[in-house]
Amino acid sequence: MHDLARRLLEHVRQQHLLKPGDRVGVAVSGGGDSVGLLRLLLELRPGLGVVLSVIHFNHQLRGADSDADAEFVAGMAREHKLPLYLTSTDVGQRATEKHLSIEAAARQLRYQYFVGLLGEDLDKIATGHTLDDQAETVLLRLVRGTGMRGLRAIQPRLELQPGDIVRPLLGIRRRELEQYLQASGQPWRDDATNRDPKFTRNRVRQLLLPLLERDFNPAIAENLAELAEIARGEEDYWENQVSGWMGTLVQWSSRERARPALVQLAATSGQAAPERETCGTAVGNAALDLAWLQAEPLASQRRVIKAIGDSAGIPLEYKHVEAILRLAVDQETSGKQLVLPSGWKAVRDGVSLQFRAPAEGPVASNYDYRLSVPGEIKVPETATLFQALRIVPGTSPCGYSPDHLFDPKHLSKELIVRNWRPGDRFWPAHTKSPKKIKELLQERHLAQPQRKLWPVVVSGDEIVWLRGFPPPAGLRAGGGQESVLIREVAIEDNGKE
Repeated sequence: MHDLARRLLEHVRQQHLLKPGDRVGVAVSGGGDSVGLLRLLLELRPGLGVVLSVIHFNHQLRGADSDADAEFVAGMAREHKLPLYLTSTDVGQRATEKHLSIEAAARQLRYQYFVGLLGEDLDKIATGHTLDDQAETVLLRLVRGTGMRGLRAIQPRLELQPGDIVRPLLGIRRRELEQYLQASGQPWRDDATNRDPKFTRNRVRQLLLPLLERDFNPAIAENLAELAEIARGEEDYWENQVSGWMGTLVQWSSRERARPALVQLAATSGQAAPERETCGTAVGNAALDLAWLQAEPLASQRRVIKAIGDSAGIPLEYKHVEAILRLAVDQETSGKQLVLPSGWKAVRDGVSLQFRAPAEGPVASNYDYRLSVPGEIKVPETATLFQALRIVPGTSPCGYSPDHLFDPKHLSKELIVRNWRPGDRFWPAHTKSPKKIKELLQERHLAQPQRKLWPVVVSGDEIVWLRGFPPPAGLRAGGGQESVLIREVAIEDNGKE
């Protein structure tokens, strides 16, 4: 067994990526990474006990070269007697019909095709992301601004509703794969767009990472990949810890009560951790004992506040969490309140930090506001400010993932911010198909007044943004191009952001 195959097998077993009997589709573009993945999985197939097939999506964007890539992949499938899932789509035509950029249309169609195979024909899809891709992603996120969650970068497993996408090569360098293929006499295809410097990732790959390896640390790529793995472990720990706290230490009161019930929390966190409990979206008020909160480390404070926001469906950003903590620890803030997104308020009274849900009153009426690109608009119904910001290539606002950056070619010059209406549909990233917004909100167990006012952003006749859900993958901006960030921020009591 080749050394790379042994390392791949170890990674697969450590991360529990594949199990005997899995129907695994290997996404093969024809490039060295994906071809290397296919050859290694073929070598490991008897021991893994998996059923392999090949997937290829021809975007028809590079003319004869695209067709040659498809034929090359089909030839590999024939050579190894593997089933082939191949589709060829005129991405350019789709882009024109849907007023999308070429890149956005390509991603949308490819994603739709791959996810459509999961559950019906395949249990897993394996992609050729390498250690180099992981290091590049960590660098990109550090440059753009990120937190611990973002440092996890590319996950070994992406769990989708119909199946999983797995990345078995995250511990292997690209050059090792090329050496492996050369030694075995296996050719691969070369895509010139992977060297185009107009794309930010390509500049990181060709300029920044080699510079760091040459002038600072030859093992920088491995170190960055280790950082991603450490961050993933840290996030897994905190998710379990906070889930336990939310299940036992936070109690949501009924709206019918005059004031929220005080959640009496232990003065320290030295007690035994409870069994993990998944908490749905809360519909009432809550309060935290200030003594408990103030006794906790800052990391615990931030996590608990953010988790309460997640449970309530409040889109809390970093600055909101910090403002809430200032309210909690400042002795001069007793009786003061902080306006949060979605109409919620954080209020400190002497002994508790309260989270008050929007008051129930008459049935809310519909609202519509025009939002220019770029521009901003206040929405009184949600007590928030909506912004459409132009982002120059190579940058990203602090605290926002590139996944939230839109391709401006896909957006109208004037957007509409409104509450959702019966019949509205939205396609969140990592889901198989569009879904009624009513069903998406019901799954979060939101109270009727909250559901009624829940905002969407519309471009043309398409809903492109829905609070609390990831934007459709096909609308995202590609690397190295101007993008638009759509965001919702709280309006403070003085009316300023």
